[in-house]
Amino acid sequence: MTHGRAVAGMLLVTLMWSIAGVVTRQLESARSFEVTFWRSLATFVCLGGYYAWAHGRSTLALLRAGGRPLWVSSVMWSVMFTCFMVALTLTTVANVLITMALAPLITAVLARFTLGHPVARRTWAAIVLAGLGIAYMYGQGVSSEPQHVIGTLVALGVPIASAINWNTLQRSGTSVDLVPALLLGSLISAIVTLPLSLPLQASVHDVGLLGLLGLVQLAIPCVLAVRLARHLPAPEMSLLALLEIVFGIAWAWLGTSEQPSMAVIVGGSLVLGTLFVNAWVGLREARA
Repeated sequence: MTHGRAVAGMLLVTLMWSIAGVVTRQLESARSFEVTFWRSLATFVCLGGYYAWAHGRSTLALLRAGGRPLWVSSVMWSVMFTCFMVALTLTTVANVLITMALAPLITAVLARFTLGHPVARRTWAAIVLAGLGIAYMYGQGVSSEPQHVIGTLVALGVPIASAINWNTLQRSGTSVDLVPALLLGSLISAIVTLPLSLPLQASVHDVGLLGLLGLVQLAIPCVLAVRLARHLPAPEMSLLALLEIVFGIAWAWLGTSEQPSMAVIVGGSLVLGTLFVNAWVGLREARA
């Protein structure tokens, strides 16, 4: 695969990832944990069908081969699935996506203490500036709209789980395929959230939309991302992944009139600008 095609593929992946917010806003009766349950179940069914078609009976052998790192990764993915969808029911799409964008910075800090990896000065500077951007975004929301603050705290579970996931796999020294971890993670998420979703209230319309998310927003793009990771360096993938935030906010704005506040625009621009510069410099260093 050429570099240009890999970049185009990653753009398609970020576009598919970004539809979660606008689709969730179209739900009629499904709320909170039930939203997570149906999307996770749909993801498990889709990925399970993919593995049954591609690997057949050898699927169980692939799962066993992952060992402990695979299970740790699966649990972290289940946390990400759950926190992401619950957060979307509590606060705006922009708040959730910008909070999730902190994952690379949290990963770098955690790697410093668990793996002994040095953190570049530019990354420390990025952490400070991004923190200021987040603080500015939610400074007024603490007193006026506490639900948004709760939603942000729930969304923070996504980058934290992502950081733990990555550092655990790095420390194990084992290469774990992302797709089996996604398969088990979606199953764990569905099992955990089912009791919290009862009694189920989702309409057929809601189940259809959440099934669409499970297939188009998670299963397909995540499988594509695994394949594209073989052709794109990590810094470049992280840089392109930032487009999910831009696309997601734009979808919510155009599709549901969920216009970001001025505080979100200013604070979010500081966060995204900081992450972009940090990722861009990292990519140049990697190429050099």
